[in-house]
Amino acid sequence: MAAGDNLPVTVRLEPELVEKLDALAEATARSRSFLLSEAIAQYVAVNEWQVQKIKEAVAAADRGEFASDQEVQRVFKKLKRRAG
Repeated sequence: MAAGDNLPVTVRLEPELVEKLDALAEATARSRSFLLSEAIAQYVAVNEWQVQKIKEAVAAADRGEFASDQEVQRVFKKLKRRAG
């Protein structure tokens, strides 16, 4: 597939959500398709980042890279002071 080519995708939405989407599209002078594409791109980017960070953390844990009890206690004390 060449760069810039878009594939059609079908999605089912609740009628109320479609109404809100259409109102937003009209208010922003954008198409429904544009708004859906932007929303999905943002969702994928955020979740891609989160999944990558989780994989990195699991790999670190598998290597035995954990915070010591003292480090954890230090953080808890710091957070407790801020909350207090």
